[in-house]
Amino acid sequence: MKKLINHPANVVKEELEGIALAYPGLVKVHFEPNFIYRADAPIPGKVAVISGGGSGHEPMHGGFVGVGMLDAACPGEVFTSPTPDQMLEAAKMVHGGAGVLYIVKNYTGDVMNFEMAADMARAEGIRVLNILIDDDVAVKDSLYTAGRRGTGTTVLAEKICGAAAERGYDLKRVADLCRRVNINGRSMGMALTPCTVPMAGKPTFELAEDEMEVGIGIHGEPGRERMKLKTADEITEMLALAIIEDPPYRRTVREWDEEKAEWVEVELEDPPFRPGDPVLAFVNSMGGTPDIELPIVYRKLHEICTKKGLKIVRNLIGRYITSLEMQGVSITLLRMDDEMIDLWDAPVKTPGLRWGM
Repeated sequence: MKKLINHPANVVKEELEGIALAYPGLVKVHFEPNFIYRADAPIPGKVAVISGGGSGHEPMHGGFVGVGMLDAACPGEVFTSPTPDQMLEAAKMVHGGAGVLYIVKNYTGDVMNFEMAADMARAEGIRVLNILIDDDVAVKDSLYTAGRRGTGTTVLAEKICGAAAERGYDLKRVADLCRRVNINGRSMGMALTPCTVPMAGKPTFELAEDEMEVGIGIHGEPGRERMKLKTADEITEMLALAIIEDPPYRRTVREWDEEKAEWVEVELEDPPFRPGDPVLAFVNSMGGTPDIELPIVYRKLHEICTKKGLKIVRNLIGRYITSLEMQGVSITLLRMDDEMIDLWDAPVKTPGLRWGM
């Protein structure tokens, strides 16, 4: 294992120390429990948007804390869910009186711990709503999930909902928007290489030099199929068509009902993509993919979307949700409406994403 670290046990702590030193006017870092939060938090009267998950996916989520995006992010150990006390203390730190939205990727540990944190926060008088992101079309149920995994749409939801909160949307309106982003977003990724978790010291899986894994998860979970390496155009077509041609996805999720004051089951269905849909196209590096390769994927994705009648109205290309040093790519398509486009274009200033300021 070759990594630019000191000791595997200190990776997350030292990363957070470095972030605090690098962005002092933008974010602050709290230790024991660990979380990153806006330097100007709490903001009175503003809904606080919080997310989190295992470390190793940077810049998600800590790199998206700042103006127009997240108010706080809770980093767990590498590929390990943060704990409820992290999420609770983050909520208490950034709560400005208008409530808290937890954006939760659909991984079993994240879902359980964010629910516990929400219950604990409500016991302290803080309104909290949890919205799940489950956009990965590759597999249903995996080593880490019940149902589809939460992947690239998470970044888009954090940006759009963060902008909405910045504009003064109330908690229910931000939560409804987040749910709408989730059901209109779909993602799928692939890997050319595995990654190595520092504490494990060995690759998460094995791939031959001439092999690739299609439908990989962001923790190195197995995908749909292992196959011989193909060209960038062939890979892009496999991922894009799996997303575009994905049928309606029906499932039941748990959400907090404020009127009933209890967790309830909510039926959701993701509508399929149809010709004429305006979409945001997101091409994401899994961590080790050189920047020169991502526009090659976007080029083919644009061609496929055009042939399928989808109109790309916005795009995002780069390294935003990673799996340590894994080489590979993920594609996310999000069906947009005028409100989402307006909120996407709104100013944002975070360590990992910024424009308009």
